[in-house]
Amino acid sequence: MRKYIGLTKRNLLIYFKDYQSILFSMITPIIVFVLYLLFLKDTFVSPIKDATIGLEQWILDEDINMFVNGLLLTGILGTTMITVPYNCLITIVRDRENKIDYDISATPIRRVQIVLSYFTASALSAFIMAAIILTGGLCIMGVQGTLYLGAKDVAALYGITFLGAISATSLFMIVVLFFKTSSASGAFLGILSAACGFVIGAYIPISQFSEGVQTFCNVFPGSGITVLYRNSLLNPLLDKMNQNIGGLDEGMFVEAMRETFVFDSHLFGQTISRSGVVGMVCIVAVVTTILIGIIYPKIYQRK
Repeated sequence: MRKYIGLTKRNLLIYFKDYQSILFSMITPIIVFVLYLLFLKDTFVSPIKDATIGLEQWILDEDINMFVNGLLLTGILGTTMITVPYNCLITIVRDRENKIDYDISATPIRRVQIVLSYFTASALSAFIMAAIILTGGLCIMGVQGTLYLGAKDVAALYGITFLGAISATSLFMIVVLFFKTSSASGAFLGILSAACGFVIGAYIPISQFSEGVQTFCNVFPGSGITVLYRNSLLNPLLDKMNQNIGGLDEGMFVEAMRETFVFDSHLFGQTISRSGVVGMVCIVAVVTTILIGIIYPKIYQRK
């Protein structure tokens, strides 16, 4: 156990001591934030206000701004859950490229513990970074207005963060198997960073895409995690809006918001419930973890 903990600590330190690595892993969340400041906020606020025509006295501007700020936070968290674990797992590629894995595999530590140390370090890195962003975001939004979040909602947000860290790490550990050099894995990180904002709907709501594109996006666990974030963070606010309207629109405004900004995943034209999304993410995590347990020990046994 001490050897496993030592290797995990080593992998964590490699990531957190490399400030450039942290910066590059956070580049997409930073881009989402900058684009939000430049034009995304107005892009989201304008159609929402158009939808509130006739309901202005019941739907407050403060609630609309809080809703859009919540969309920003979920977009940042969703991209963090993708780029951070992958960037941390590049350590595996570097170790193979520099033959460090030969030294590690020559030690008496069990092969499964070597693999588990990489997995644990990546999942912990993703959870820590996302938890810091989540905590900071909730505090900032709490100062700006009312979130209407209960203790269970906050706990659910951190639970989603943990699930996202595990599922993303298990998936990307399979992906990094295909890279033999740091330059190749770094190039893929650039592609991943550019695409993930669209896949999770941080730039444009996925509902604006065709059915086929929606299905493609929702296959990825990161998209499902973002949907779970939206539900836990923004549903209490939407419920409050609906309560203020008092049934005058028969709940149409709130339902339109949930449909437009994707509070449910859609696969092959079918709507997947929140529990279904959790199940899908868990299935991906379990299947990929089993594959990791089969493949990685065999790689190290050949050393």
